[in-house]
Amino acid sequence: MTSAHQRLGERISRFRGTRGGRRPFAPKAPGGRAIVLTCSDYLALAEHPVITDAMIDSLKGADGAAAPVPAPCLPDDHPQMLLGAEFARHLGARAGVLCSSGWTANTGLMQVVAGPDVPVYLDALAHMSLWEGARTAGAELAYFRHNDLDHLRRRLEVGGSGVIAVDAVYSTDGTVCPLPGLVEIAEEFDCLLVVDESHSLGTHGEHGEGLVAALGLTGRVDFRTASLAKALPGRAGLIACDRPGFADYFTHTALPAVFSSTLLPHDVAGLSAALKVVREEGRRRDRLAAVTRRLRDGLASLGYRLVESDTQIIALETGSEADATFMRDALVDRDIFSAALFPPTASVGRTLVRLSAHAGLTDKDVNRVLGACEALLPRLAGPAPAPATAG
Repeated sequence: MTSAHQRLGERISRFRGTRGGRRPFAPKAPGGRAIVLTCSDYLALAEHPVITDAMIDSLKGADGAAAPVPAPCLPDDHPQMLLGAEFARHLGARAGVLCSSGWTANTGLMQVVAGPDVPVYLDALAHMSLWEGARTAGAELAYFRHNDLDHLRRRLEVGGSGVIAVDAVYSTDGTVCPLPGLVEIAEEFDCLLVVDESHSLGTHGEHGEGLVAALGLTGRVDFRTASLAKALPGRAGLIACDRPGFADYFTHTALPAVFSSTLLPHDVAGLSAALKVVREEGRRRDRLAAVTRRLRDGLASLGYRLVESDTQIIALETGSEADATFMRDALVDRDIFSAALFPPTASVGRTLVRLSAHAGLTDKDVNRVLGACEALLPRLAGPAPAPATAG
């Protein structure tokens, strides 16, 4: 009989034999001249002085050394509870609760809304935390093809009412969920609708309220979740909804909330400051949109095949793992950092090179990225794809 030690060794060996054990991201650290297109700091807030000063002041203050406690022990007037309510108001929701991460927000939420008697319908590209939470809840899982509402409808006609879980903007390839049609289907079949806004909170909406609010769908989406480690440069997760008492119910019943510590005071202070910056500095969203358009239009005109979208997540379809790793590494040699995505990060049989645009990119940076991509295109192993229209 094969031992657990042997099985683990075999798995590691198989991994090292696949792409040489290469990782989606280059192991080399970016230098001073590097253009980093692998992070989710879409509004370039990570070093914003208002945010860093708020965190430093908190660390120096009386609460700076406060020990974290379990979420069920927090009083209603605790800064974390108040900030959750502030985020809810920002999204146009009645209740908000903060968690230790976007992962725990999604897994915890699915545990309390799904179960053996409540099936879950997931977009094929929905974030893995939604899938994991549904599995932990013991729910029957049914996937539907990415952004295919007809396929979802057929699933619902067979399985009946349940929970529908999607991303507003999908992190793998930047595609956008068809939320208006999805809301109508959820209402028709009396389903709870969960929308992960991790990659649209801060970037979409007049004040960064997210895609649901930007489309005028607040009140018709049951739950919105988000990682606050993307456009908002922090370490936390968020759940927002219109159900009175939900925050209290969640913190006392969801396993990730019950068995995780609260946020640290300086994290709360930084997120509070970041939320104000997101609301007030709309020029950062304008800059992000301009940079995104230039990159998308430029790459498309060069002949790269882009996944159709208009978001800041720009995915190039490379056709093979060899092309994806070559392009990723060749860009690193030019101090440009991108991500090469393979299964399970990308769907089975699909490889991508992903560029995450951000408001900190200068016009010179954009020209440098486009120049490097132009130089690399003839060296890719496969035939050059036909020009595609940027979304």
